[in-house]
Amino acid sequence: MPLKPRPRDIPKIPGAVRLYKISAYVTGVMLLLLCVEMILKYTPLHTELAIGDPRGFLVPAGSIRSPALDLSLGILIAHGWLYVVYLFMDFRLWSIMRWPFTRFVLIALGGIIPFLSFVMERRMAALALSQYGELQAERAVARAAAA
Repeated sequence: MPLKPRPRDIPKIPGAVRLYKISAYVTGVMLLLLCVEMILKYTPLHTELAIGDPRGFLVPAGSIRSPALDLSLGILIAHGWLYVVYLFMDFRLWSIMRWPFTRFVLIALGGIIPFLSFVMERRMAALALSQYGELQAERAVARAAAA
């Protein structure tokens, strides 16, 4: 029998879902930007993104001149840190909902497989909010029976 969220954690579910959704979208967008950057850099285009380089926005890979900002590196670093935030939000939702560990791993894959974060966000948020509705209904029935 699957575990249910603890009664003290039930009010935390909507907030955990909201934070998970935000982190899933941000991580998904950053992952797509990272994919574009990798395509630009490791295909015959062999270019990187730069801000402030006199040659323009796209420059040959490895040749960004000072004081230009290496946007390719910035995207890489930002995605890495935002993925950590995504994992934390994933863990928070997973632990509140008391889902199986395999679901945690599946949600975590959303931050490293392009487009999967958007799919998982929709499914996991719907599942969590559905279970939240059921738990709220159960609590209402229990209160009515106790009264």
